[in-house]
Amino acid sequence: MTEQEPLLEWVERVAMYLARDGVPPIAGRVLGWLMVCDPPEQSAGQISAAIGASRASLTSNLRLLTSMGFLTWRTRPGERTVYYRMAEDAWAVVTRKQIAGITSFLDITRDGLDLVGPEDERAARIRQAHTTFEWMATVFDNAPPLHPDPADNPAGDRDDEETP
Repeated sequence: MTEQEPLLEWVERVAMYLARDGVPPIAGRVLGWLMVCDPPEQSAGQISAAIGASRASLTSNLRLLTSMGFLTWRTRPGERTVYYRMAEDAWAVVTRKQIAGITSFLDITRDGLDLVGPEDERAARIRQAHTTFEWMATVFDNAPPLHPDPADNPAGDRDDEETP
C-alpha cells in the first residue's frame, strides 16, 4: 500500500458522505483531497492526477465548490496556472449560508400559508415544512457561536482559567 492510498480512501469517504446530500462525487473528492493534500494549494492538474478525475468534470466541480464558498483560487506571478485551496473557515461560511437559507424558506412557507389560508387542507403540508424550518431556525439562533468573539472578552481571560 502506498502512502497516498489511505488518504485517497479517506477522500472517498468524504465524497460518499457528501453524495448523500446531492454533492457530485467528483466535487466531494476534490473537497476531501484539498482537506488533506500537501501542499494545501493545488493546480487542477495536480488535483486531477490525485483523484483520477477528467479535467472536464474537474473544471465544472471546481467552479461549483468555489461558488458554494468551499474553495478559493489564485494565480502566481508569471504563471497562468490557477491554484485552488480550501477557503478560510470554509465549513463555517457554507453552514452560515445554509442557515440563512432556512430563514428565507420560512418567509416562503409563511407566504404559502397566507396564500392558501390556514383552514385549507394544503396548509397542513405547508405548515409541516414551516414548523420544521422554524424549529431549525430557533436551534441555530440559540446556538453558541462557533468562534467566540474576542471583543466579548477584551482582557483575553479564558473561562477555564482561574484569576488570582
